[in-house]
Amino acid sequence: MRLAKLIAQVPASPIGQMFNRATALRTSGRDLIDFSLGEPDFDTPDHICAAGVAAILGKQTRYTASDGTAELKDAVRRKFLRDNGLTFARSEVVIAAGAKPLIASAMQALLDPGDEVILFTPVWTSHVGMVQACGAKPVLVAVADGAAIDVQACAAAITPKTRLLLICSPGNPSGAVVTRQELGALAELLRRNPGIAVISDDLYEHIVFAPAQFCTLAEVAPDLADRILTVNGLSKAYAMTGWRIGFAGGAEWWVNGLRVLFSQTNGGPCSISQIAGIAALDGPQDFLIERAKVYERRRDIALQAIDKINLLSAIKPDGAFFIYVHCGNCIGLTMPGGGKIRTSTDLADYFLEAGVVTVPGAAFYADPYLRLSIATSDANIIEGLQRIRSACAALLEEGE
Repeated sequence: MRLAKLIAQVPASPIGQMFNRATALRTSGRDLIDFSLGEPDFDTPDHICAAGVAAILGKQTRYTASDGTAELKDAVRRKFLRDNGLTFARSEVVIAAGAKPLIASAMQALLDPGDEVILFTPVWTSHVGMVQACGAKPVLVAVADGAAIDVQACAAAITPKTRLLLICSPGNPSGAVVTRQELGALAELLRRNPGIAVISDDLYEHIVFAPAQFCTLAEVAPDLADRILTVNGLSKAYAMTGWRIGFAGGAEWWVNGLRVLFSQTNGGPCSISQIAGIAALDGPQDFLIERAKVYERRRDIALQAIDKINLLSAIKPDGAFFIYVHCGNCIGLTMPGGGKIRTSTDLADYFLEAGVVTVPGAAFYADPYLRLSIATSDANIIEGLQRIRSACAALLEEGE
C-alpha cells in the first residue's frame, strides 16, 4: 500500500518534529524552557468559558451547519465592521474548526495543480505545505529583516500561472506588520493583475505594538473585495487554541466554494465552541490591549537579553509573540563535545541539549535564523536566554 503521490511529496512540519522531540525529552524528566509553541500562555477569559459551560448545561450539543451557525456568523460580521470597517453579508461569512484548516480549504477551493502561489519568506511552514497539498507550486519571495512584504519582488515573481497571493500580518515567524502604504502599493499591483486572488491571514491582528498599526487589505482596497478572503480566528487573541474556531469573510463565489467543500469533508465546528465564540467577539475587548502590553514587555525583555549574546542578533518585531533571531555567526563553530554547527537545525538541536526548545529557520524557509516564542513567563524568558547565552559561550572556533 502507498500514500497518494501528492501527499507523499508534502514534508512533515519541522515545528511538529521539534515539538515531538521536546515532548520525548520532557517525558524522560528533562527540564526544558520551551520557546517553540505558537500558543498563548494565558487562559481563556472567564466570561468565554462561562458561555461554553452554559452551552453544555443547556444541551446545545448537536450538529450545526457545516459552515457555522447564523448566530456566530453575525458576531463575526459585527467584529469585521467594528475592528476593520468591513461589511459582509451573512452569505459572505464562513466558520471553520480553526483558521489553519480554513486557509487550507480556501486553497483547495481555488487552486488547480500547477497553479502558483506567492508567499513571503520567512513564511509559516504550514502555508507552504497547504499549497503543496493542492498540487500547486509555492513561489517564495524573500523580504528584508523587519519587513512583512516586498511589493517589487512580488511583482517580479508574478507569472501567467500565479493564482494566489498570501499575506500574513503580523507575521509568523517574523512579527512584521504590513503598513497601510505597503498594502496600497500591493493593491496597485493587484489591479494590474486581475487574475490573482488573495488570502489575508490576520490571526495576530490584536497583538500589535505601537507605533505600528494593524490594517488589512480589504480595508485598504475595497474595490478588490471580490478576490480577497480575510481570515481570522479566536486562538491567538482570545487564548482559545483548543476551542478550534476560525472564520473568514469574502466574496460569495469563494465562500460558496468553501461551503461545497465543507459539506462533503467537514462536520460543522463544535457547537459549544461556537457559542463561546459569540461571547468572545461580542463581549469585553479591553483585555486584548492588556495582553498585548504583556507581550510587548516580554519582547523587550527578550531583546535586551539577546543583545548580550555576542553570536546572536534580532530585529524588534512590531507584533505577534515571536522573535526571529539571526544566528549566522554560530554557523561553522564547534560544539564542546565535538561536531560542527552547520545549520540552524544543528544549532536548535544543540540548544535543545542545553535545555531550550527553539524552532530552526529552515522551517520558515529563511536561514540562518531561529524562532523564539515569547508566549511564556518573564522568568522563563530570562532563564531560557541565559541558557542560550551559556551554550553560545561554549561554542569554539576552529583550532580552539
